[in-house]
Amino acid sequence: MSESLELRKYLWQHDDVVARHSSGVPAQRSGEPSRISEEQVHRARLAVARGATDTEDCRLLLEMLGLAPGEDGVPPVSR
Repeated sequence: MSESLELRKYLWQHDDVVARHSSGVPAQRSGEPSRISEEQVHRARLAVARGATDTEDCRLLLEMLGLAPGEDGVPPVSR
């Protein structure tokens, strides 16, 4: 019983320390923004297609998210 109490006390203290040091707001990225890989674009397109109700809905969603190829053949999200 005492081990359980000690473990709970340790975990409670640990959670308290983590909560004080963590602001809950992500830090701003520094430097150059990371590029999105072609694999990530492909997987995002598949996810959109799975959730779309029809082809027109899919086309609109891909355009709104910057996943449809532009005039140069490259989706805006990859530029």
